[in-house]
Amino acid sequence: MTDLSLPNLPGGLPDKRQVAASFSRAAASYDSVAELQRDVGSELLRRLPEDFVPARWLDMGCGTGYFSRALGDRFPTSNGLALDIAEGMLNHARPLGGAIHFIAGDAERLPLQDSTCDLVFSSLAVQWCADFASVLNEAHRVLKPGGIFAFASLCVGTLYELRDSWRQVDGMVHVNRFREFGVYQQLCAESGLKVVSLETRPHVLHYPDVRSLTHELKALGAHNLNPGRPGGLTGRARILGLIEAYEQFRQAQGLPATYQVVYAVLEKPL
Repeated sequence: MTDLSLPNLPGGLPDKRQVAASFSRAAASYDSVAELQRDVGSELLRRLPEDFVPARWLDMGCGTGYFSRALGDRFPTSNGLALDIAEGMLNHARPLGGAIHFIAGDAERLPLQDSTCDLVFSSLAVQWCADFASVLNEAHRVLKPGGIFAFASLCVGTLYELRDSWRQVDGMVHVNRFREFGVYQQLCAESGLKVVSLETRPHVLHYPDVRSLTHELKALGAHNLNPGRPGGLTGRARILGLIEAYEQFRQAQGLPATYQVVYAVLEKPL
C-alpha cells in the first residue's frame, strides 16, 4: 500500500511534470471514482449567472473533459476550448467532444491571446498551481471585459482526517498543505477582477475503510508528490498504525474524508 494524497503547494512545491504524468496515468480510471469532482463542478456551473451565454469559453484544467461536455451542452452555440497540462487527460477527452479545441497548456501561462474568452471555468484544478496570482493574472488577461472567471479549488482543512491520522504514525509528509482560504480572499481582491462571490464549503465523502480512500486517490492521479514524502512502499506496521488512528474518526456512514472546497465567481470589469 503506497502513501497517497495530494501534492503540496506552499512551502515545497510539486514538480509540474510529476503532476502532469500522474494525472495522465489516471485518465482511464479517473471518471469511475470522480464523485467529488462531478459534484463540485456541477455546483460551480450552478453558480454561473442564469442569463450568461459566453461566445467563447475555456475549461481550464479540463481533465477527462467531463465539464467540457457539460459546458458544451449548456452553451451549444458557443465556441469551447479545453486546456490541461496532462497530455493523457487530453487524449482521453478529445474523442468525447464538448470543446472545439483541446490544448496542452499551463494555467499560469495560458497559450491564448488577450481578451479572447467570455468565460474561464476551472473546477478542482488550480490547487495544483504554485503561483495562484499568475493564474488570476492570466484569467484577467484572456477574459473580455464583462467576462467571468469561475473556479472551484481546495483550501486548508482538506483531508484533515488523513493528515491527522498520519501524524500519529510518523513525522513524514503524507498529505498536502493547501492554501489558507484567506490567501484566496486576498489574491482575488488584488487581482483586478470583481469578486461576485467567494466562499468555502465542506464536502464530506465516506469510505468503508482506509484502503478504499487511498485507492480512490490513486485512481484520481492525486498521488503524494510532496518534497519529503516517504519513498517506496509503506511498511505494514505503519499502515496498521494509520488504520488504527483513522478509525477514531469513524461515523455511522463510514470513515469520513473532508474536502474544504473554495467556490469563486469573479468578473472582469467593463
